[in-house]
Formats: sequence, C-alpha cells, structure tokens
Amino acid sequence: MKEKIADLEEKARRLRVAIVKTLHKSQSGHTGGSLSAIDMVCALYFHKMRHNPAEPAWEGRDRFVLSKGHAAPALYVTLAECGYFPAEDLMMLRRLGSHLQGHPDSKGTPGVDVCTGSLGQGLSMANGMALGLKLDGKENRVYAVLGDGELQEGQIWEAAMAAAHYKSDNLCAMIDSNGLQIDGDVAKVMNVSSIADKFKAFGWNVIEIDGHDMGQIVTALDQAEAHKGAPTAIVAKTVKGKGVHLFENKASYHGVTPNDDELPEALRCLGCCD
Repeated sequence: MKEKIADLEEKARRLRVAIVKTLHKSQSGHTGGSLSAIDMVCALYFHKMRHNPAEPAWEGRDRFVLSKGHAAPALYVTLAECGYFPAEDLMMLRRLGSHLQGHPDSKGTPGVDVCTGSLGQGLSMANGMALGLKLDGKENRVYAVLGDGELQEGQIWEAAMAAAHYKSDNLCAMIDSNGLQIDGDVAKVMNVSSIADKFKAFGWNVIEIDGHDMGQIVTALDQAEAHKGAPTAIVAKTVKGKGVHLFENKASYHGVTPNDDELPEALRCLGCCD
C-alpha cells in the first residue's frame, strides 16, 4: 500500500504541474480550487473508480460529477493523464472551438459524464444517477466533488435529504473544504459550518479527512464503498491553491491564472523546472 500511495502522490504532483501550465497558457480559468481538489480527483481516477478511456461510455463505469465545475482544469488534466484525449489538447483550454470549455461539457469532452458549473446542482444530478443505477440493478457507483462555498445553495440540502431518504449508498460526495470562495472567507460570506454535523443530521455516513493526505483519501474512499444503507460524505479539509505558496489560502486566486512572472516559481514549488 505504501508504494500505491507514493505512486498516487507522484501522479498528483504531476497533475498539479499540468494544471499550472494549462492555466498559464489559457490565461483564463480557476487556479485555487483546481489545486485544492486535485488530490481527491487523482485518487478517484487512479485508485477507486472503474472507468475505461478506450470506451468512455462503457456501461460498467462509475460516474463522476464535478459539481464545482469551475475546477475543470483538475478534471481535464486527469482525463488526459488517463488517456481520454491527447495531453496536447490541454493547451487549448477555453479556446474558441476547443472541446475543453471553461466548465465540463459532456457533449464535447470524452470522459465527462455531465455538464456542470451552475453551483449547487451537482449533488442532485449525482443522486439522480445513483438512484437510476439502483433501479436498473447496477452496482456502479457515483462520486461527486463539491466546493464548500456551494453548500450555501439550498438545492444541496434537498439533494442530501433525498439521498439519505432513498438510501443511496452507491453515492459518495467529497467536499473540497478549503474555506474560501470568490468573495472571500466562506465563514464570512455565509457560514456553512459544521459541514460534517449537517450531513450527519441529514442521515449521511460522514468521514472527515485531510484532503491532501493521499493515505487518508484512499482509506476514506474504501470505507465509503463498504458502507451500506446510506450515502457517504467525505469532508476533506483542503488548502486553496495547494502546492504553490504564491496561491495558497488566497481567495484572489479563485479565478486568476499564473502570469509569466509567477510561472517559474510555481513550477519550482512543484519540483518542475521546464
């Protein structure tokens, strides 16, 4: 397992490098939330989820919903690493005619299961997928990554209530709790604490972890899959902009990309010199 964790950590480091390079090239997109979520996305695609890059629509695949759709760079670099499309496509992020739009598009990007970006809607869609799979007698699982800021949306809690009521134990929500949103501190804009207590009150199985500790992420995902009778919420404490001190814990880098002066230092922080 130690070798597995080390391999995932190295993949996450490389994916962070790809995120920084991609966003620098595009000069448009979301840096902070992509870097805070990438460890979880990496663990999902390279440890837990069943999926097939050679057959993106394979019926046996697990489903993934990036509810915080503005963190699309984290998903795109992971899909490219998996082989869903060439890595060179990343340099066309947000370009006119590119299949890599600013938010995930299931109609144009191989490996994307659902269009997202309107915050607060992803958990409802994930729960619908989970219920549909159960009705069809399928064992596929559904994973959704949410931001803590979007928990301010009422629709999240309607979905949480429904998922618990229908015992959607094939559903796992991962909350990227980095404490910041576009307007500043989540606690000051609209306090959502305690996230864990809220999900528990709605009837969910709740696991709290350090969202940058790969061992904890992997263990939590395994525990979520084993839990029966209720959906699982993995509440992950994270750092916005994780991995690059220039961006860490700064709400100003919510939707700002690395500039020419910042790129070399950002890559140095991530152990990359090219």
